[in-house]
Amino acid sequence: MKAKKNPVNKIAQKKAQREQQEKRMKRVMWITGACIVVLVVLLLAIRPSSQKGDFDYSSLPVLGNPDAPVKIVEMGDYKCPSCQYFTQEISPQLKKDFIDTGKAALYFSNYLIISPKGDSNTAALAAQSVFHQNKDEFWKYYEAIYRNQGDEATEWATPDFLVNLARTENIKVDYDQLRKDIDEKTYQEEIDSQNALARKLNVMSTPTVFVNGEKATEKASMNYPVLKPFIEKKLAEQNKE
Repeated sequence: MKAKKNPVNKIAQKKAQREQQEKRMKRVMWITGACIVVLVVLLLAIRPSSQKGDFDYSSLPVLGNPDAPVKIVEMGDYKCPSCQYFTQEISPQLKKDFIDTGKAALYFSNYLIISPKGDSNTAALAAQSVFHQNKDEFWKYYEAIYRNQGDEATEWATPDFLVNLARTENIKVDYDQLRKDIDEKTYQEEIDSQNALARKLNVMSTPTVFVNGEKATEKASMNYPVLKPFIEKKLAEQNKE
């Protein structure tokens, strides 16, 4: 004859099982919550910096009217072949459509990626010297460097080359001062500051273009039919204000 099951024991067993399940659920929820907190902290730590550029426009070379409603900033490297393309193919179109019409001004900021501790930096030092000696001559020298750009894999932007280039192009500056500024790295802090801003803005390539502080897509920087409507949008926003 089989013994009868005690209903009281059965209820107690179910209660114990239920309590164990609740404890497991609480433990799972606690672990899940802790993981979410850790994930949020990690995301906050590694999230990209703001794409809004807070530029000190008054410290940068400018082509066009500084009071123009749209401010375009090119972040570039004098050894970068893509930057040469921007200078020779994109800039003339910007000049025709926006700069010469007073709708926009073009600024230049250094971001050294090809040879940041080598002749990319040397070229930037030379250009900064020209800018500080004679702001009106900067863009002429800027174009001359890109026009005479060597292979990115070789060290061509030497002090001798850069000073001789200024002489050949009849850049109206003191050539001895130019050489001194290169050798003594007179404007290194300015270049370092511009590089730091580019990194803060999560700039990954050159040229990178900002329009009224907003970063254009990488495609826009090298494709004028894409860049133009982006600039026109910013111009329309300014006209509404």
